[in-house]
Amino acid sequence: MAESASGCRFCAIVGGDEHGHVVFEDDVSLAFLDHRPLFPGHSLLVPREHIETIWDLPDGMVGPLFANARLLSAAIRDAMNAQGAFVAVNNVVSQSVPHLHVHVVPRNRKDGLRGFFWPRTKYDNEKHMRDTAQAVRAAVDELSG
Repeated sequence: MAESASGCRFCAIVGGDEHGHVVFEDDVSLAFLDHRPLFPGHSLLVPREHIETIWDLPDGMVGPLFANARLLSAAIRDAMNAQGAFVAVNNVVSQSVPHLHVHVVPRNRKDGLRGFFWPRTKYDNEKHMRDTAQAVRAAVDELSG
């Protein structure tokens, strides 16, 4: 298991000590549904190793992590029947958990998001969250063939 930081919620999800609706995982990274999504399917891709910001990311992990972000963004687009995806990384400012994470958000024209003042929403219930996670996992499997 990769090095983790004590008390890091994302490290706890990676380590299986805290529940997360996992939609993708490999040796480099793991992705799970954001518990306060902009839209259903909004996921966070994190390196398995505790790395706080993008500038702390070792050179050898840049390619594999962002190849996974590319795969995940296409999978979420397909799973959520979206036109596109928004992919973003906050570093320190607006980074609610100090563990590098790539936001992957399904997007459609006129979806109501304006600038960076976006309202958060909630899943209808646990089943809605499980079904959404399953749809994204299936799309990842389909795209990674």
